[in-house]
Amino acid sequence: MWCIPPKQNAAFVAAMEQVLAVYQRPYDVRFPVVCMDEQPFQLISESRTALPMRPGQTQKIDYEYVREGSCTIWMFVEPLAGWREVAVTSTKKAVDWAHRIKILVDEPRYANAVKIILVCDNLNTHFFGSLYQAFGAEEAFRIMSRIELVHTPKHGSWLNMAEPELSVLTRQCFTDRVGDEKEVESRSIAWKVDRNKRQKGIDWQFTNEKARVKLKRLYPNIVL
Repeated sequence: MWCIPPKQNAAFVAAMEQVLAVYQRPYDVRFPVVCMDEQPFQLISESRTALPMRPGQTQKIDYEYVREGSCTIWMFVEPLAGWREVAVTSTKKAVDWAHRIKILVDEPRYANAVKIILVCDNLNTHFFGSLYQAFGAEEAFRIMSRIELVHTPKHGSWLNMAEPELSVLTRQCFTDRVGDEKEVESRSIAWKVDRNKRQKGIDWQFTNEKARVKLKRLYPNIVL
């Protein structure tokens, strides 16, 4: 028996099946599955004050705007527990990721966890080397020892359950122009508190069995 797979397809399939297998694990407080992702947010303010609504007239907003820079929104979500953490930073560097991972590891809810299974995309900053850029060797090793990294495949970040959470946050909190990083943070935290209070989980339906049908073209041809 032998196979003729395109190398990139085989790598994609292997990484995808690893992620989907993690999602199918039963809930275990000792090994919680947490998904993380970040997204840039462009800060934009109004160039002119909008005209308010009046009887028979809609609100009028000038199409011109003022660029105020950008910030980064970080999302950590534990789908089976209905918990998420959101943070906003001015930059998206390796040390920023490292500090977010330290905060995750030191989160009181994970004090008794043996290891946190962390699903993230394979961005070059999402690796343990970033911890050693931000902290001393002893602290970096302590944090690393509490994390098991599971990377989504290249061009497969849609397999990360943190992505739909970021989408929900954007659609529910940022339909208007926001030009201040503090305002982005304030809205994000209010959203997180409300969503955690309501224990909103994620009903993930895509499994390895379904992937083998829907993405059959990506699997290697087995020749007998």
